[in-house]
Formats: sequence, structure tokens, C-alpha cells
Amino acid sequence: MTNPVPLPPLFGQNNFEPARNICRGAIRLLHSMGYAATVELPLPSGRRADIAAVGPSGEIWIVEVKSCLNDFRTDQKWEAYRAHCDRLFFAVDCDFPHEVIPRDAGLMVVDGYGGAILREAIAHPLVAAARKAVMLRIARISSSRLSAINDPKIQAELF
Repeated sequence: MTNPVPLPPLFGQNNFEPARNICRGAIRLLHSMGYAATVELPLPSGRRADIAAVGPSGEIWIVEVKSCLNDFRTDQKWEAYRAHCDRLFFAVDCDFPHEVIPRDAGLMVVDGYGGAILREAIAHPLVAAARKAVMLRIARISSSRLSAINDPKIQAELF
């Protein structure tokens, strides 16, 4: 059965297929670690996190997907994501130059089928109020997207 509901656009139109494969591999990796993830999470700042994930203990990770070096160099919005997560990671493919990823950010190397964490991210725990706000945002957006699968009215409001 095909999904009649269009998903939100992932990562714009530049390098769409590589970014989609990196996203899928990163989510599979997160899932294997017990994390539940959602894509393109709108943040209060107006930015969108490529992947936001909640772990078994409630830790919140944001994963920034980078499909090429030019994407990394021209897009520095990820610095603002730290205010919305306990750990910040980059997900890249095996051809991406690892040395350009900031040392305090985690590094996932993935393909369309899974991957591995090559470097853990430095923890910067959220304060309670920020954690609650991000958790509510993840829950509400994820639930609304799930509801949109069965209701065209909700779908129209979301997308």
C-alpha cells in the first residue's frame, strides 16, 4: 500500500536523494539504539531540525544531515540547535571529510541501511523548561503527522 499523505519536504531539493539516504540510515541507527526519531522538526526559532530523537531515558538528540561539504560550509544554522537538545550530531556518508565536523559534535557515518557512531557528542543537558517544551513539540508534531495519514483535513493544515 502506498502512503497517500505527502511527507514534509526533506532537506530542500539540493542533493535530495543522498540526504534522504543519510536520513534513513541515521534513523535506522537511532532506532537500533532505542531512540524514536522524527524528521524536519520545526523549532521555536523558526529553523527545522533534520532529525530529532528521544532516547529511552528521555535524552533529546538533534542530528544534522550533511550530504556534501558544500552543504556543510554554506549552512551554519546548526549552531542554534544546541538550545533544543542534549547532544548534537552530524550524520554523513562515508565519503564526507570527517575532520571538518566540530569536535564537540557527535559524528554518525551512515548509508541508506544503517551506520555507526564514530564520535560521541559532548552532552549539554537541557534545563527542565526547555526539555519539556522540546518534548511537547516532538510529541505534538509526530502525533499530528500520524493523524494526517487518515484525515485529509489535518493533512491540509499541516502541509
